[in-house]
Amino acid sequence: MAQMKRTVIVASAMVALTACAPAGYEGANPGAANPVAVTAAEPTAAAEPSVPPSPAADAPPADADLTEELNGRKVARMGSVVTDQDGWILYRFDKDTNDPPSSNCVDKCAQLWPPALTDGDPELTAVSDDKVGTVTRQDGTRQITLGGWPLYRYVGDKKPGQWKGQGVGGTWFVVAPDGKKNLSCLPPGTPKPVAPPSDDKAGQGDSDYSY
Repeated sequence: MAQMKRTVIVASAMVALTACAPAGYEGANPGAANPVAVTAAEPTAAAEPSVPPSPAADAPPADADLTEELNGRKVARMGSVVTDQDGWILYRFDKDTNDPPSSNCVDKCAQLWPPALTDGDPELTAVSDDKVGTVTRQDGTRQITLGGWPLYRYVGDKKPGQWKGQGVGGTWFVVAPDGKKNLSCLPPGTPKPVAPPSDDKAGQGDSDYSY
């Protein structure tokens, strides 16, 4: 089984946050964003390492879209976020659990919020490796966790740097490099999720799904 890389790059640049942008603010190109300085939190007495996945879960499906990098960055107005290798901002789900790590987003939910799958060897930049782990999903694939929380993308984000999933359903939030919710910029009200890809004919923004 591949092991998590122990490479952590910590940058010292800190950027002052401005006022919150409207929901769906199209952030600056993540490639131009500044890395965020990360200080590893002291472990609590209740913290336990992730349970190693079974050997059957080591090899992801051949067509799996793997998350190969976790990058801590600064995005205009939102502040500290985590992106994948392509600059897509990652999220966490309040209906999941982090102790023990467990994903409760499956089926149509997972179509709308694709899990950040891994082969167990993502590269880390400005994300503490002691915060990163994996959880085995119901289908046997392995999903990256941060601070114990499973990570996801959002299909409502149409290009890297967007964070239209912030606050959706009152349960989805941009994840910070320490695994906590980024609550720097919350949209007014409670945004509804877009329709799952298979239900696009119904139109986006009219979904009654709770996830």
